Amino acid sequence: MTVAERIRQRLEVLSPEFIEIEDDSARHAGHAGARSGGGHYNLHIVSGEFAGKNTVARHRMIYAALGELMKGEIHALAIRAQTADEAKHTT
Repeated sequence: MTVAERIRQRLEVLSPEFIEIEDDSARHAGHAGARSGGGHYNLHIVSGEFAGKNTVARHRMIYAALGELMKGEIHALAIRAQTADEAKHTT
């Protein structure tokens, strides 16, 4: 299972309506985090679980769901976390 698949699997606890994960690791080859094995990922996730929560709280929810992946397999994670209503207004 790839790291992106593991990320997707872990984030299922947030009942996502939409999830897109882009592995951007190749663009960071040679970077210190890449040398130690951690990848760079872009995440767009839409979930009702984010309703009423600010950006920091949403990111904490994602980090908690990812657990130990954040300590090894993931070196950098760019996050766009939205509710369905927010996503409708940005597309």
